Amino acid sequence: MSEQLIFHMCKRHDWQAAQGAGQYVGSGDDLADGFMHFSTAEQVAESAGLHRNGVTDLLLIAVDADRLGPALKWESSRGGQLFPHLYGGLDVSKVISARELPLGDDGLHVFPEGIPPWRPGAS
Repeated sequence: MSEQLIFHMCKRHDWQAAQGAGQYVGSGDDLADGFMHFSTAEQVAESAGLHRNGVTDLLLIAVDADRLGPALKWESSRGGQLFPHLYGGLDVSKVISARELPLGDDGLHVFPEGIPPWRPGAS
């Protein structure tokens, strides 16, 4: 059975606090919306460009969607696409990786291999 990775972007200090607590509760926006925003590999670069443009000190959190159980809902959002939304906290033991998400010279985030790039005006 293969993993279906989904991704969340968070500030480094929030992730460090979550590691100490054993659970990540999301960003202020996540808390206000009532769920944690995730994206697929095909969606995450556009999400970064639209919602985290120019934000420094970000980490890219990768999780296997199948490990999140019924708290993960796939819901229509931007352009009718289905996005993964996690209702509840994220147990840090379910995180596969947390990687730096630096800004490139063009001001866009530089994603690891396997994540398709996004350019403004391309969506």
